[in-house]
Amino acid sequence: MIRRLLAVLDPEGAARLRRMLVGLVLCAVLQGVAFALLVPLLRELLDGGGAGNALPWWGALAVVGAGYAVAHWDSTLCGYHVGAGLARTLHHRIGDHVASLPLGWFTAERSGRLTQLTAKGVIDVMGVPAHLLRPIVTAFVTPLVTVALMFFFDWRLALAALVGLPLAALAHRITGRVVARNDHAHDAASAEAGGRVIEFARAQPVLRAFSRSGEGHRALDAALVAHRATGRRLLLTAVPGFAAFVMSLQLAFTVVLLAGTVLALDGSVGAPELIALLVLAARFVEPLVVAADLAASVRIAGNSLDRVEALLATETLPEPGAPAVPADPQDTSVELDGVVFGYDPKTPVLDGFSLRVPPRTLTALVGPSGSGKTTVTRLLARFFDATQGRVLVCGTDVREWTTEQLMSRISLVFQDVYLFDATIAENIRMARPDADEEEFHRAARLAGADEIAARLPDGWDSRVGEGGAALSGGERQRVSIARALLKDAPVVLLDEATAALDPENEHVVHSALTALAEDRTLLVIAHRLQTIAAADRIAFLDEGRVVECGTHEELLALGGRYARFWEERSRARGWSLASRSG
Repeated sequence: MIRRLLAVLDPEGAARLRRMLVGLVLCAVLQGVAFALLVPLLRELLDGGGAGNALPWWGALAVVGAGYAVAHWDSTLCGYHVGAGLARTLHHRIGDHVASLPLGWFTAERSGRLTQLTAKGVIDVMGVPAHLLRPIVTAFVTPLVTVALMFFFDWRLALAALVGLPLAALAHRITGRVVARNDHAHDAASAEAGGRVIEFARAQPVLRAFSRSGEGHRALDAALVAHRATGRRLLLTAVPGFAAFVMSLQLAFTVVLLAGTVLALDGSVGAPELIALLVLAARFVEPLVVAADLAASVRIAGNSLDRVEALLATETLPEPGAPAVPADPQDTSVELDGVVFGYDPKTPVLDGFSLRVPPRTLTALVGPSGSGKTTVTRLLARFFDATQGRVLVCGTDVREWTTEQLMSRISLVFQDVYLFDATIAENIRMARPDADEEEFHRAARLAGADEIAARLPDGWDSRVGEGGAALSGGERQRVSIARALLKDAPVVLLDEATAALDPENEHVVHSALTALAEDRTLLVIAHRLQTIAAADRIAFLDEGRVVECGTHEELLALGGRYARFWEERSRARGWSLASRSG
């Protein structure tokens, strides 16, 4: 564990940890020496030698006590510094690494585990230097020093004190392995329970709308029951091992007591010396009992560190050695050439996919569910890397751009818009914080976000709530479009941005898309007829390939898949609900 902590800490933190360890060992040694000094001190006091003969031992004890106080103060201070520094280092390393992971890595399950790791996991690890190292070092070094010094007073009692140690070591080792295994299961259950609680809270509108609140509890109840069961199992597996460890130590003390009694009866050991040695034997046992209580905490902290290391070992998408230099800075096209990709290697979503979107045009991706539309936008944004083929943005392979270069050239607008719990202005400005007022208001006006600010009491300073809960779906989409406009990236990717909007919001968003297409390259996943018909080009996807591509009029004249899709949509547009009598 110490080596692993040294590997995680920065050089300054590692130096402090080494200094702390030296201080802890010195404290434990001095504590053992202090206990050993009680033997001659008590012998002089109880054997009738008088207080005068005990003065040298009192002086030695005072010197040892003073040294212990200094070492204890310095090591405690180092421990708190190392613990705080370790938490800070782990949070920074996790944050930096997570920021470099591919966006496709972030699933709901992994996000739940990440939350569990950054909260409880990091606290468990920082607790090792801050709280656990001192009692652990004391628990092992002090008894060793104590029993070593016992050999100077009576080797027979020293050997008797060692009788229970093999059994204690075996119990400690077995219990540690069982606790470590069950802690992994408990951590997984904790992450699942946390995710279910969040899911249950977020799903309240749907559950209540369909009177399914009772059924909605079932998944949450199952997760909480599993969490409780793994917690009980963790506790129950630790208790027998702890009991066996303590009983082994009590056995050692009992053997010392019996041996001392026998030696005292035959005159080998005087009564004052026996009392002093029994006190020393008690101080040998007590720290080890404390160690048994801390063994489970150390194992849990080790498991948490395992999970941190596993996260930090997660491979990121490779970055180029040097920033790319585009052959044509004016090229704002996007292209996929012979792309093969699948979330499951055995089942490709895109199979030989090829499509080029010319600069400053609006291209609509159309097709049935599962045809690969969203996957196309994710590959362009480099959520993942294609298995085969090339993905180009602005004429350059996305693997040759650095993350900063690629993201500066792309704006993403999704159907499920997430807004931060901040003001409307702050949510828009996060795309480009250094934008001036004129640029900000132009983007907001084109997206229709100025109408939202105008009707709210605090205007642009109105807070949108967590996830934008204070705004409607259409209003959140307007803010998202304004953000994309303000970013001023040459390529904009929209995934069903108008799929769930009312006519008023759809009209505003459509106008914003028209404004975007004036000097940007747009790739839009669209289902609304108005958006599809207004596109410069339409690509119809099926089974991971482009099966038809052209303008709206060309594809209708072709009479193929797109024409049938358009006919079905047009018929559905005229549907209406009527009473049975009507």
